[in-house]
Amino acid sequence: MDKIRIKKLEVFAKHGVFPEENVLGQKFVISATLHVNTRQAGCTDDLAQSINYGEVCQFIKALTEDNVFKLLETLAEKLAQGLLLQFPKIAKIDILIEKPWAPIGLPLETASVEISRGWHTAYIALGSNMGDKKDHLDTAVKTLNSREDSSVTAISDYLVTPPYGVLNQDDFLNGALALHTLLPPEELLDVLQGIEANAHRERIIRWGPRTLDLDILLYDDLVLDTPTLHIPHIEMHRRDFVLIPLAQIAPWVRHPVLGETVEALCKQVTP
Repeated sequence: MDKIRIKKLEVFAKHGVFPEENVLGQKFVISATLHVNTRQAGCTDDLAQSINYGEVCQFIKALTEDNVFKLLETLAEKLAQGLLLQFPKIAKIDILIEKPWAPIGLPLETASVEISRGWHTAYIALGSNMGDKKDHLDTAVKTLNSREDSSVTAISDYLVTPPYGVLNQDDFLNGALALHTLLPPEELLDVLQGIEANAHRERIIRWGPRTLDLDILLYDDLVLDTPTLHIPHIEMHRRDFVLIPLAQIAPWVRHPVLGETVEALCKQVTP
């Protein structure tokens, strides 16, 4: 990915833990690296195909001056998210905020915070076998798509499938969607579980009936194993009710552990 760099933009603002910092203010030095594809701009010499770094600097200056935060970490997060939302061509951003007048009572050149944030692609499985199944799935899609930090970019057809695991329950309605999101995996999981809770999802019996089931299948090419989250989903390559709808919207995507495409995995589990 190409990069546009903004180096050491000086802004006078009022961020800090101490009350006097919020009143008197001090200098902050901000640098940003914008990860963006500049190929089309370079070939056409058209600014509209790139990022106007003058506008980026004005955005940084305004957000930094117009707000008061205790922590540099908060300012960095607000700047990164704001720039990613304001300038859609930015795929990823690195923000460095330096505080050369940090009041610590010791000789210090600068204190700083540096973060990297960007857009990610996640694939989510949807399922329901209680109540108005289609409405549960539709509501989940609409809720995700209504968020400022996420948008649904593709949605599969809904597929009626027999129950998995516990067989004495109603058929499921299953689907899959692609999500363009700023949320890291753990925060995305929290959002999905919140949507499930709003649909009155209860976790009583493993593989039992549920109003709504939302699972992260893939997240970029990430491999993650924690006590609460496994990416890729550990059962996805065995489940036709996951792979069939996923293959509708992302047949070319490769499983980051198995190395095979969704389409190839789908053919292995369906006759």
